[in-house]
Amino acid sequence: MDATLLLLEQLIARASVTPDDAGCQALIAQRLQAVGFDCEHLPFGPADGVVSNLWAVRPGARPGPTLVFAGHTDVVPTGPHDQWSSAPFVPSYRDGKLYGRGSADMKTSLAAMVVAAEEFVAAHPGHAGRIAFLLTSDEEGPSVDGTVRVVDTLQARGETLDCCIVGEPTCVERLGDMIKNGRRGSLSARLTVLGVQGHVAYPHLARNPIHVAAPAIAELAATRWDDGNDHFPPTSFQISNIRAGTGATNVIPGEAVIDLNFRFSTESTPESLKARVAEILQRHGVEHRVAWTLGGSPFLTRPGTLSQALAQAIVDETGGEAAGIRAELSTTGGTSDGRFISRICPQVVEFGPVNATIHKIDEHVAVADVPRLKDIYRRTMEILLANAP
Repeated sequence: MDATLLLLEQLIARASVTPDDAGCQALIAQRLQAVGFDCEHLPFGPADGVVSNLWAVRPGARPGPTLVFAGHTDVVPTGPHDQWSSAPFVPSYRDGKLYGRGSADMKTSLAAMVVAAEEFVAAHPGHAGRIAFLLTSDEEGPSVDGTVRVVDTLQARGETLDCCIVGEPTCVERLGDMIKNGRRGSLSARLTVLGVQGHVAYPHLARNPIHVAAPAIAELAATRWDDGNDHFPPTSFQISNIRAGTGATNVIPGEAVIDLNFRFSTESTPESLKARVAEILQRHGVEHRVAWTLGGSPFLTRPGTLSQALAQAIVDETGGEAAGIRAELSTTGGTSDGRFISRICPQVVEFGPVNATIHKIDEHVAVADVPRLKDIYRRTMEILLANAP
């Protein structure tokens, strides 16, 4: 069997539901150590290291850039097992696809990165620069004891990183059609609208927080927060939850709790968004409390040596535009751990398999894409490290 598929099967079989790594990083570290990587396990978390993190480095024989492969071994919960066509943690092949939780997000990328590194080192044992891996089991969870803590640790040591490929599933229709060179920021809030509880038959003795909030919600939803720019779409606003009431139909609630989120471009800041929300609420007379959470700031890697090398590798290994594949640079989608790595690394991009089934029942990848992704990662290393001065 193809080496990348075999490793992918082993990773899928480990039920690493966040934040449980389920032995994935130990397996990867064993493989990397065998080809000269120094592996350091960095557990963090309130429960004595509940989050597993791995930092692995292979120094080259000559000066050159540090190229990091980053990703996560944790996966989202499976949902009802009886809705899956096959057991979610049993790798299963059907119709040219490999099924299993985490197959697309992102164990295919992890397997491809590891085998690519093994092949590259075998062919270029005296490569330039350094190859590194930064892995966590806290990407699908709260993301507080994973990559961000490793980045803090590396920053305190004075580590210098040059390029990073995050293995998030980025492609839309075909492997190679999209590279993420940035992500929008995420700003969330829990807005509590204060009212006065009372009987529905005596509304003059109460103050309905839903009624009070409704005009302000309408304005928030209709507001154009910014126009975006050449790299980012306009900032978006969404309400994800509204909760109010006691369950009784004859009681005006005393408060309403609204969860909201901004996915924001570099044209807005957390401070500007908070100020505009506060102004709208004040103008509508909404008495409230609000708790803000900044999930991540936007980051952008402008076209440079990393994106050029990756784009060239995609052409070399897929045929590129001659095969109908054009690697588009994009900043769409949700957040990723790239937002943390960008603090210490000037070039961060994301590239991985087709993302159509991530987090879904019957998550899968095309079998043919698995070794091809490995070849793209290996070719990128060849461009950046094999002949670097």
